[in-house]
Amino acid sequence: MDVEFAGRLVEWRGPSPYYFVPLPAEQADEIREVAAAATYGWGVVPVEARIGGRAFTTSLFPRDGGYLLPVKSAVRRPQGLAAGDEVSVALTVRL
Repeated sequence: MDVEFAGRLVEWRGPSPYYFVPLPAEQADEIREVAAAATYGWGVVPVEARIGGRAFTTSLFPRDGGYLLPVKSAVRRPQGLAAGDEVSVALTVRL
């Protein structure tokens, strides 16, 4: 399953900062339809994602009925991305 969307990069400040792009409701609904077949536990969904010229693997985190896409430093830093930036995302659910 392939999904494309745009969203704002948000920062969660925990013991160490993490950055996420929340999936819009429509795309989260699409992911939810295949999540049971793809998840390896805790409701996380493995994906391959692309932001700008950077491809990476990660897992979507379930949150408040939707999903969050974690964005690694190796993706953010070279592109100069910071919290609040609008990004375009292409992702593929790994089944």
